[in-house]
Amino acid sequence: MHKIFIYSLLLIIGITVSQTAHLASYQSYLHFFTLTLLAYIMIEVGTEFDLNKKNLKSYGKDYLIAMTAAAFPWIFCSAYFFLVFDLTLQQSALIGRFAAPTSTGLLFAMLMAAGLAGTWVFKKVRILAIFDDLDTVLFIVPLQLIYIGLQSQIIFILLITVLLLIVAYRYLHRVSLPTNKLCIFIYALLLTGLIEFLKAVDVLDLEILLPAFVLGCVLKAPHKKIEQPIAIKFDNSLKFIYMFLVGCSLAKISFGHISWVMLSFHVLMLTVLANLGKLFPMFCYKKEVSLRERTALSVAMWPRGEVGAGILMISTQYQLPPIALELAGLSLTLNLALSGAFIYLVIWLMKKPLKRT
Repeated sequence: MHKIFIYSLLLIIGITVSQTAHLASYQSYLHFFTLTLLAYIMIEVGTEFDLNKKNLKSYGKDYLIAMTAAAFPWIFCSAYFFLVFDLTLQQSALIGRFAAPTSTGLLFAMLMAAGLAGTWVFKKVRILAIFDDLDTVLFIVPLQLIYIGLQSQIIFILLITVLLLIVAYRYLHRVSLPTNKLCIFIYALLLTGLIEFLKAVDVLDLEILLPAFVLGCVLKAPHKKIEQPIAIKFDNSLKFIYMFLVGCSLAKISFGHISWVMLSFHVLMLTVLANLGKLFPMFCYKKEVSLRERTALSVAMWPRGEVGAGILMISTQYQLPPIALELAGLSLTLNLALSGAFIYLVIWLMKKPLKRT
């Protein structure tokens, strides 16, 4: 659980640094390195993604549930930004997407540590969380379309997106390249350099999320791979730095007439709405498991983390009101801080006598 605390603390420290230090002269370096670490995380998410191509129909229900479980938090938080703050519908839709993805890395590690790896909840949440992140990644392009408008480059991006998805499916875990943590970081560095170069020369304005995810999908990762302690420390260090840099990416904020009490209220409301939307799986799988297990599945989807922070980082590029980014960042931090409590709630639900409902 200490990792969750460190994530939250570093995000808060990063936000504090962004408001007190003068980082303008370093912004381009911070931006590139933050994108590189985001690419590293998304490559890892891609390596976790797997499909049984002989039984694709079995994933239809799970993907629909995951997509809906990602959509409701997004809709609720976007509506809150739109109704309470002076944001356009396009701005609200973009910033609200931070609430959609579940933290796969944190979630899997905590559930396994709790001894729940063999349960129905773990097996199902593993599928839903990956699909949840995939849906968030895919939705970035339509959000760009809504925000920027139907331009020729957006059509080109849509075509590239379709091509990348075809590549991910056709060559799923078939490319034999080294997949140790250092190599994944090097791949992320090279991919980020390529994407940023294409942006700089106005060839392709594509966000890093999908290309990095697809790269992870095509890499042939060995099953039951045992990571060396130094690799685990390297991986943790990169993610710690990433959370700090995401906080540093926020623009300076003028709170104006908003008091600390109202600020806390808005953060709490966004957090409640984001988690309320994740309760959708509780109303599904009624023929498979009990209400308690379905509730545990929904609560297990509450922890947020790296991908949500990535959405925030990308949102900073679209001149959104700083107060909206700050509130989203603080809500994400609060959710991170509560991740341990969420998992304890899952454990409590799983250990209670089950009644089929």
